[in-house]
Amino acid sequence: MSQPLQHFIDTQDLTPTTLRRQMDLIEALKAADRQNACPRLLEGASLGMIFEEASTRTRVSFEVAMTKLGGHALYLKPGEIHLGEKENIKDTAEVLSRMVDAVEIRAFKHDTVTEFARHARVPVLNGLTDYNHPTQAVCDVFTMTEHTDKPFSELTVVFVGDATNVCTSTAQIVTMLGGTFIHARPEQYGIKAQWPTVLDEVARNEQLYGGRYLETEDVEDAVVNADYIYTDLWWWFGQEDEIPDRVKAFKPRYQVSSELMARAPEHAKFMHCLPASRGVEATDEVMDSPQSIIYDQSENRLHTEKGLLAWYVYPRITHATESLRRYHEGRIEASLESLR
Repeated sequence: MSQPLQHFIDTQDLTPTTLRRQMDLIEALKAADRQNACPRLLEGASLGMIFEEASTRTRVSFEVAMTKLGGHALYLKPGEIHLGEKENIKDTAEVLSRMVDAVEIRAFKHDTVTEFARHARVPVLNGLTDYNHPTQAVCDVFTMTEHTDKPFSELTVVFVGDATNVCTSTAQIVTMLGGTFIHARPEQYGIKAQWPTVLDEVARNEQLYGGRYLETEDVEDAVVNADYIYTDLWWWFGQEDEIPDRVKAFKPRYQVSSELMARAPEHAKFMHCLPASRGVEATDEVMDSPQSIIYDQSENRLHTEKGLLAWYVYPRITHATESLRRYHEGRIEASLESLR
């Protein structure tokens, strides 16, 4: 019997116990992959991948993950389906639910994903919205655990710059694991100013799990005890008109430079979800330094997607017995005999 339907829309859908079990699964699948022994857990399964905007890491990681797990991924790029234009979200979700075993969706608006999941009958995984990026967040904390011997509760993650969807997701997931998250930013670009509901979730994590959340404009002081210094783009699609104001607010103080990294402990690592505007939010010197783990993050998107797909899809697949397969094969071959 298949398991109840579960979606992965928000980092807050998880609990620390679930998240740690998922990371254990990701680690096991990564180890298997390194030895070309990835189990074909999703043999015959299909993933519909809906993208309202371009993607590199999310698109490639989900598609390759499905292939390595024995399944098939269908890339539905902008303009190829009728979602939200000639067909409403409900009808698209209902139809795809009868054709694929799961849906990954990257949308401009978070409401699109939540509405799609409300009508879907298969697992829906959020591949990024304006509000958050949960698969990236799981990847990032998994990557952090690979690069430290400390318990997560002793880690300090400093996010420098705008309150992007990655920033909000990282704040939630780090505090969920009991770590300290510091957002160093100009006040008008803080989480409180742009996504106040996120702070309600963070406060809940602080109360339940012992995490700690801070916001500050003093970036130099913020990084003094950092284990990880994370940054993201200063603007995204639809914010082009704001670029001059954003550059003025962030540069040079909130650019991650070698001088800023020098204020952190020697073991501190630099993180960026990519894509990056090199020489803008971070200098090339930092991005290409031994402290940078940006490509480890990118690779781990693949292993994270394998883990999440296995977690949400595998329990719902009906695995036919060999006798049942032979029964249906016999019926079908008999039906085709008349064509000989």
